[in-house]
Amino acid sequence: MSQILKPDQITDKYGKLFCRGVYTMVDEAAGKARIVEECSAKGPVEWDAVNRKRAGGAITDIRVEGTTLIMDTIIGEREVRFGPASKDLGGQGLRSLWVEGDIVKTTWVGLAGASVGIGACLPQGPGTIEALYPDEAKVGGANRIEVTISTPKMVRAVFAVDDTDTREKGASWVLMLKAARSAPVGHLLLHRIVQLNPDVKEKTTQCVAVGVSFAVEEKDLPALREHFITYIKENTFSQNTVLAIFIGLAIPSIVEDYGLRAKREVLSVEDARTTARKGGVELVEITGPRGAIGALAGIGCHDMGIMAAGLPEDF
Repeated sequence: MSQILKPDQITDKYGKLFCRGVYTMVDEAAGKARIVEECSAKGPVEWDAVNRKRAGGAITDIRVEGTTLIMDTIIGEREVRFGPASKDLGGQGLRSLWVEGDIVKTTWVGLAGASVGIGACLPQGPGTIEALYPDEAKVGGANRIEVTISTPKMVRAVFAVDDTDTREKGASWVLMLKAARSAPVGHLLLHRIVQLNPDVKEKTTQCVAVGVSFAVEEKDLPALREHFITYIKENTFSQNTVLAIFIGLAIPSIVEDYGLRAKREVLSVEDARTTARKGGVELVEITGPRGAIGALAGIGCHDMGIMAAGLPEDF
């Protein structure tokens, strides 16, 4: 026997815990997925990360950014292995992830105290639709639990812009942050400032591009795209603004290489157009063509962490 509980029922049963949101993005063509779990404190995030990494299973990579846990996974199933440590340490892990229409289902296994994270905390977080439990399931103590959590199927959308300001007016990083915060759909994941080659003569002051990424349901992608185009068109000060758009979890290597080149070389608009076409990046000319160079570099450097903010000699 089993029971299905909604997030508010889980909260009523176990008390309000610490998950602030869970977002599951999939790239079915690549057989990959990414789960982003946002928490109200860093301790549980770090502890869960170590436990889930130890267990293996469907998770291929796991990292902590502030109070957010980011898990890259396969689409499929792999057995979790707690090993001899489970007797003394407990454990938790992701056994499987699969897609049913516009829903993603993830099955988690937890032992002892570690079972609270996946049995009581994660499934009550915003973004969860419902959770399937064995009848008479218990978390914590010496208990073992298996829970299947349903969340909306989402994709990752990355938007990057360049050439929105002049020497007298504007700042691209401000424009994109305001655009992201006013988006009517989707969940903002990341805002990133990308330093480009300061020797480019057409720069305004610092020569940066700016990118933001979202978890968004596929049905809402057209609305999100239109929001960014409209917002940037209405707020840019430049006649050479371009917006670059990429949908997916893995930025192609040809685009990442281009992003690194833009930190040390002077590139052309034609370079950008050719690379974007090969890498599956859409370039939207808002007011003029020159911003294509930095906008594409903003996509290419989006997943490079702090390296995006610097130049090659900084690292």
